Amino acid sequence: MRYPSKRRHYSTAATKITTLCRHLRPLNQPNKRLSRLALLAAVIVAPIHAQAMLPAAMQKALARADLTEADISIVITPVGDKTASRLPTPIQVIDSDEPDSQSATTIVSEHPVTNASTDTISSDPSHQSALVTIEQRTIEKHKQKIHAYTDDPYTYQSVESIPTVIPDEPQHTLDQNAKEQDTASNNKASIKISFSPLLDHQSDIPRTPASTMKLVPSFIALDTLGADFVWHTRVYHTGIVIGNRLHGDLIIQGSGDPKMTHERLKQLLYKVQASGIRHINGDIIIDSAVFNNVSKDPAAFDNSPLRPYNASPDGFLVNFSTIGIKTYPQDNGQASVTYKPRLANYQMPVTINTRAASCGQASYSLAPQWQNTQLVLNASLPESCGEHVFYVAYPNAKEFAAHVIAAKWQALGNTLSGQVISQETPYDMTKATKRAHGLTAIAMSPLPMVSYPSLNLTEQIHDINHFSNNVMAEQVALSIGAYDKGRLTHPIPASTIATSPSSHEVKASNEMDNKVAADKSSGKKADSLYQFGKPATTDYPTALQTINQWWQTNLSTPPPHLTNGSGLCRECTITAANLSELLTYAYSRPNFDAYVDSLGVAGVSGTIAAHSDRLPESTATGRAWIKTGTLNNVTSMAGYVKGLSGQDYVVVGIINTDQALNPYAARPVLDAMLDWTAQR
Repeated sequence: MRYPSKRRHYSTAATKITTLCRHLRPLNQPNKRLSRLALLAAVIVAPIHAQAMLPAAMQKALARADLTEADISIVITPVGDKTASRLPTPIQVIDSDEPDSQSATTIVSEHPVTNASTDTISSDPSHQSALVTIEQRTIEKHKQKIHAYTDDPYTYQSVESIPTVIPDEPQHTLDQNAKEQDTASNNKASIKISFSPLLDHQSDIPRTPASTMKLVPSFIALDTLGADFVWHTRVYHTGIVIGNRLHGDLIIQGSGDPKMTHERLKQLLYKVQASGIRHINGDIIIDSAVFNNVSKDPAAFDNSPLRPYNASPDGFLVNFSTIGIKTYPQDNGQASVTYKPRLANYQMPVTINTRAASCGQASYSLAPQWQNTQLVLNASLPESCGEHVFYVAYPNAKEFAAHVIAAKWQALGNTLSGQVISQETPYDMTKATKRAHGLTAIAMSPLPMVSYPSLNLTEQIHDINHFSNNVMAEQVALSIGAYDKGRLTHPIPASTIATSPSSHEVKASNEMDNKVAADKSSGKKADSLYQFGKPATTDYPTALQTINQWWQTNLSTPPPHLTNGSGLCRECTITAANLSELLTYAYSRPNFDAYVDSLGVAGVSGTIAAHSDRLPESTATGRAWIKTGTLNNVTSMAGYVKGLSGQDYVVVGIINTDQALNPYAARPVLDAMLDWTAQR
């Protein structure tokens, strides 16, 4: 469902008034006439009053963006307790040219406090807060370094795991004991979540949220799977290993890991090598059956199939199906070209001609084209690009994984007599192939030889919300369906090579030990763990249904309308009231720290880092933890703000318009929302 147009909105309001008047006509008695007029006046004035509630700064920003108050939904709600904030420590961005600039990471500062009812500012020494201090030049240097290296900073930071400028140490104002007490009492509703909104403007209108929709699956995953949840990619084999040679197939069982970068894939294959296999007389088979029928046309959304944000999810997603193309200018009118990761059995040019021009995005500067057996660069490289990396998505996730695995296996000095085969069906150990004979016909190993854990969910959620990684968000949303506690039979870790197992895996291990013991006592042949313990296969309908069920169980507003987990959709809708209720609920939950830490910090990091560029004197700089969203005709922000009074706030702002929208002009409206809230 699309959000209503302005005309439809006003038409609906007029219809309600007409209907009300029709019901009021029988009230002819003099003593009821005044009540009728008062009620009618209240209906007419209510929307006018709601629009008039918008602060002057927001109204001015709307006018500059050629927008009206009908184009925006806003909810600002106090949450929590001033004396026990759950938000991270605010960050003070200081001018490095100031003589009194402090190099310490933390200072204590008194802030003027704005009276919410009078909009007057007064000094309140009782509200002192510790601040993390970061120099402006540190932020600028970080941004300049990234933008000088690539035209796609968020893909770069996700793929390469580039740290932000925010210190790694915990920054929350509550000490550990207070946090433990708070967590233990969450179920007792000790945190205040029943405040009335400070500002509520058209909060019930369904609107297209763009990437702020990522806040939905990312929190539901934390709430259902847990902050320490990990995906386990497992490796099995058929046949038998003699010396360092496998006479059979190597089988990689994908788990839906959102961040199997090419370097982590190399570690996985190294563990296979360390287990004793260097040469494979057979195939490497990738089983991505954990996700069923989730591939999409990368050109369908905006006809930009090479952009990494359009990459398709997959049960065994490698490096976001994205390759980095790095150029090095030479003195002979050419530039050398390298690729990360390398693709086996695929031709890629090693040089490209240069020309005098400005450097742009890959689609303009390189004009890459994926063909059946080779990558073609159809343009000369602008000289101004210099040493630069362009990220380009491969159109097929399964083909990409096969090319990368073959290249990584060879790079480790290993051999493969067969092929790398990627399939969306489980490996059938009972189905003999025509090629299988002798040693290779021996059934698959009952235990995985390697169980490779992913980064935990907290780390993955950080990338999703901080850098707005679409395909990672899709992987997590689908995983909610695959690993729902009520549906999943957990597999066990099976390798001494693997790291410490999770609680889920220990439980599954005990279950399987009991099963194997029972089978031995009864003389029954034990089943393969591959068949016994694989995650339930899921698809989009199943995952979205699981998300809706969670919403209906825990929240009171109707569920939003999702078609995927990233917000890269125009038919997806959510209301500001939906998001506000979700964020308020999250504030009271045990995994809130992981959630809020995943958000960008206004004026400092993530997709909201440019806030201080648009509004240099904003009080919200360093005090707002925000997820942003941008599409044509859509701009949005949602998250948390710490007011100068010490009060925490949930903020949601969504702008949709039927007219052509300039997001760069519309964002200052929501910047003003953050600034106004931070002054409270």
